[in-house]
This record gives sequence, structure tokens and C-alpha cells, in this order.
Amino acid sequence: MKTIDLMYQTMLAELAQRSLDAAWTADFPPEGRFTPVTVKARRYWYFDIPDGHGGRARRYVGPADDPEISERVADFQVQRDDLRARRRLVSTLTREGGMIAPDKMSGDVVEALANGGLFRLRGVLIGTVAFQCYAGLLGVRLPMAAVLTGDADIAQDYAISHEVEDSLPPIVDLLQSVDPTFRPVPHRSGAAASSAFLSGSGYRVEFLTSNRGSDDYIDQPAKMPALGGAGADPLRFLDFLIRDPIRTILLHKSGVPVTVPAPERYAVHKLIVASRRRTDGQSAVKRDKDVRQAALLFEALQQTRRTSDLALVYNEAWERGAGWQEGIRAGAGMLTADERNRLRDCLQTGASEIGEEITVPFR
Repeated sequence: MKTIDLMYQTMLAELAQRSLDAAWTADFPPEGRFTPVTVKARRYWYFDIPDGHGGRARRYVGPADDPEISERVADFQVQRDDLRARRRLVSTLTREGGMIAPDKMSGDVVEALANGGLFRLRGVLIGTVAFQCYAGLLGVRLPMAAVLTGDADIAQDYAISHEVEDSLPPIVDLLQSVDPTFRPVPHRSGAAASSAFLSGSGYRVEFLTSNRGSDDYIDQPAKMPALGGAGADPLRFLDFLIRDPIRTILLHKSGVPVTVPAPERYAVHKLIVASRRRTDGQSAVKRDKDVRQAALLFEALQQTRRTSDLALVYNEAWERGAGWQEGIRAGAGMLTADERNRLRDCLQTGASEIGEEITVPFR
């Protein structure tokens, strides 16, 4: 696996910072002000802005104990936008640096959702569009065959959606600003809220959330007050995937600040997801892609000396019980012999570094 030159990795870090600065300035114009609010014994930042009619509109910013957010609140007045320079950086990183740009539809959809406030409201980009971000994050070149997609998957924690007291604009309006043919897909349960949206060309945007402890919720879309009228399908194992997500940049236009799962969580989660897919038709194709992406991330984590990160989250998943162990074993069994050996080496090296015992999921 070829590494990306340090110069380009440094450029990506600069682009991420500048894009986040620009997004922050757009979200929080100078005429507003930040206000701390305590909700259930925890402090959060909100932003109040005049509504033009003598009142104010309030939007959620994030936890007051997030040091990056607090620093930005302090530096609020000194942000600058440099759109053209950032576009040049994106072009250099994708054309010369070996990093991956999304297809135009994926990029435009994620940008529209980001501009609507998705990531400010702690949404997480998951699936292959998120996987595309890992080349820059890990500093390795990923093969194009593993990053092609025709959909975008978005997750948000159920409790967060109910607690932030803020919302995206109507999801269908955001998506139709990209392509007027986007329409809600009727839910299989017959529920009024849609969790998926489809364009005339077949591009699919789907919203997911963590399952709340019972399979009774699986076939019903969860009500998500922060998602602009969209519901979200509860999914087992999703809470593991979106725990402690990381900020990065999607290399589209001038750079779109996004939040994605940590790559080690993504890799372990893909093994479990692969084990639960059917073995026919499109499900088989998706299963093979899941396994391929997991294997690539195991290789990248080994090459970039992040095996301790992998060992920590692997043990976290393994210790959740028999169902999780069964999924990990079944997914790992789909790896090639060389890939299984690499995973074994990663886990054993990482376990040694963190001083923990670890159970390899195969003989």
C-alpha cells in the first residue's frame, strides 16, 4: 500500500482547518452571539441570531467541554474565508496527492446537508463516502474499486436528535436543491416518515440511527426531531460505529467539513455487517465490498502503526457478547488467508502495546 507524501498530508490538514473556519463563519455570522445553556446537568453552546422581527432564532453548536468548539467560540470574530485558495488545494490533493474525491452527486449531496447543519447537529457520514475520506486521514492510497458508490448513508444518535432542540431544514428541500427529482421513499412499514430518499437516476440517501436495545424497533423508522422531517432506520451495531467520531474533510469543491467514524471502528463494523448480509444478488456484492474495505483498513492501520487503536476497539466489540463475537468471526472468515494473517498480526501487536489480552477470531 503506497503512502501519500507528507507534504500532501500537511496540505490536507491545512485545508481541513480552513474549510472548518469557513463553515463556522457561515453558520455563525457576526451579528449573532454564543450562549451557554445547561441541559440535563451538561453545558452546551447555542447561537442566538436576530430574526429580523425583534426576536431571535437559536441553533445548537455543541458541547461546552469540546475544546475545539470552545476555542472557536473564543476566536469567533477573526475567521476568514478563502474559497478560491481552498479549491486549488482540493485540486492539488486529488490530482497530485493521490487522495480521493467523491463523485459529483455524492459530493453535492453531502455539501447540501453540511450547509444545512447536519454535522453541526452531530450527524455522522458513514458508508463508502466516509471510507473515501480515510486515504487522507491515514496517509495511504486506496484503490478506486473500493470507493465507488451510488448512495450516501447518514447516521445520528437517537438521544442526540431528541436533545439538541434544533433541526435541519426539510431534508427533501435540501436534496431537491441538488437534484429536483429526489423524492421520499415510502417506508416498508407504512410509517409516514421516510428514512430514505431516491433521485430519478437512482441515487439513494438513507438515514440510520442506533437501535435502542430491542429488535422491536427494527422495522419502524425512529422519529428524529433534528433531521428536518426525516426518520431514521434503527440498526444494530451502529452505536459502536459512530461512537467517538472524528472530524475531517471531504475533497469536494473547496472542501466540505464532515464527521466520520474512526477508521478502526469502521473496519471492525464492516466485518460484522458483512456477516449479516445475504449471499445472493446485490447483497453479495455489498458483502464483498464490506470485506474488501475492512481488509484495506487493517492493512492501512498496520502500515501506519495504529494497531493499538484497532486492538482497543476490537476488544470493545468482542466484549459486548456472543452475538458480536459471532459476527466478527463470520466476517473475518471471509478474508483471504493473507488478510487473516495480517489481521492476526495487527491484533496481537496492538494488544501487546496496550497491555491487554485479545482473542483472535479464527484459528
